[in-house]
Amino acid sequence: MKIYFAGSIRGGRDDKDTYLQIINHLGKYGKVLTEHIGNENLSSQGESHSEDYIYNRDMSWIKEADVIVAEVTQPSLGVGYELGIGESLGKKVYCLYRPQDGKKLSAMVGGNKYFIIKEYKTLDDAKKMIDGFFKK
Repeated sequence: MKIYFAGSIRGGRDDKDTYLQIINHLGKYGKVLTEHIGNENLSSQGESHSEDYIYNRDMSWIKEADVIVAEVTQPSLGVGYELGIGESLGKKVYCLYRPQDGKKLSAMVGGNKYFIIKEYKTLDDAKKMIDGFFKK
């Protein structure tokens, strides 16, 4: 199975450690095409590749993926775009969201009945939810 993991880069890297642990857990279920999202050295400035290269590579990976798993706590234009492309291609789209005081999940994600969205409090909760996604 090929898994496209989506998480914020230019929208903010506050959750990079969480991304890495989720990516490592997803590796039990298949090849994570976007392992670099969890790289601690990747800053909010993104990769050193050109924007054209990143766009074309990521679009190719989304098309190649069997499923998209996104951590959507940190708002990100790119992640929202990736989710929409995944939906338009008929991919299964799973979203993990960690509620925080004073912040709400975008209605364009939370209100979309196509996406399977699970709220979690701890990383262990998120891992159990991932296990549930893939055991169905």
